Amino acid sequence: MKEKELIEGALRGDERASRLLFERYSPMLMGVCQRYCRTQAEAEDVLQDAFIRLFAKLPKYGFQGSFAGWARRLTVNVALKTYQRKRYQLEQTGLDNIPEGSGAPTAYADLGEKELLEMVQALPDGYRLVFNLYAIEGYSHKEIGDMLNIQEASSRSQLLKARKVLQRQIEIRQRIAI
Repeated sequence: MKEKELIEGALRGDERASRLLFERYSPMLMGVCQRYCRTQAEAEDVLQDAFIRLFAKLPKYGFQGSFAGWARRLTVNVALKTYQRKRYQLEQTGLDNIPEGSGAPTAYADLGEKELLEMVQALPDGYRLVFNLYAIEGYSHKEIGDMLNIQEASSRSQLLKARKVLQRQIEIRQRIAI
């Protein structure tokens, strides 16, 4: 079935179309969830919440623009709302809980998607959210500030710190591999 047929079927309440829509978009949206969540279980919960919200808001989609882009933005918003509900008090500014060189040592050139995802997931929440919103999703610092209810300068600072932490982790992995 084509995307439009799946969406129209889901709007009519066709369970098969809804299931096929889920199966088609869940891998992409799970990738989004994994970037914003600490654990696989949390990512699965956010994905489930995102699809519940997606199906509830499907009548508002209106076939304007890319459905994948619409679903991605909705999923990011669900992940951010989940973060705000479960805000980790200990990680507002500190780096205490970042593991040093977790996983098997690999050289920079061999750094895979899984290792990079683990490094991003290990970032403190503020750093991780700003990094994902800016570097992956393409939001401006002003938009990020509005979304997270922080100053634009704080968004810039969090991004800089996230990049430094990631660079440090990559350098450590590179040194271990050499």
